[in-house]
Amino acid sequence: SLLSFFSGFGPFRHYLVNSSWEAVKELSKRGLGENIDLRILQLPVVYQKAKEQVCKIWTTLQPLLTVHVGLASSATALIILEQCGKNKGYQERDACGFHPEGACCVLHGPEKIESTINMKTLWKNISVEGIDIILSRDAGRYICDYTYYTSLYYGNGRAAFIHVPPLSESVTAEFLGKALQTIILAMLEQCGEQRE
Repeated sequence: SLLSFFSGFGPFRHYLVNSSWEAVKELSKRGLGENIDLRILQLPVVYQKAKEQVCKIWTTLQPLLTVHVGLASSATALIILEQCGKNKGYQERDACGFHPEGACCVLHGPEKIESTINMKTLWKNISVEGIDIILSRDAGRYICDYTYYTSLYYGNGRAAFIHVPPLSESVTAEFLGKALQTIILAMLEQCGEQRE
């Protein structure tokens, strides 16, 4: 079976329950069919620790695909597919009060790295009832973007990032888990086509 890895984030500012982790746990309950071995991990909102965990995923497990899910606090009812990660501009401090050395992810790394998943194609081919899905080329220069870039760097582009909104009455963990399942099955299909 093919290994795929999924991460959400822990508590973040005033969000004591992070919708990204709730969504990933829900996805894990639902599964992705029997030929996908689905592993999940919660990442802390701390640059260095998130980076260490992501490096470990790629060096030890070498999954087919790693999908990181993050909370977009500005989005009320949007799921955002992120196409690329950026290397520089990380001035904002994390939960421990730090920001990366040189405000960048990887010293001398490329300015940005694109996912091998074509988010535009994906976006054209899927719809999730009850929520809008949009494309983005800017994951926000915080832990999400930092994690994404790191994962793209160590995973040779075989990573994806999805921003989900905070939980609300209409956007429940179950709802997000189901939406992720739809989106990720389409991503895995794309991976399969690329491998052939």
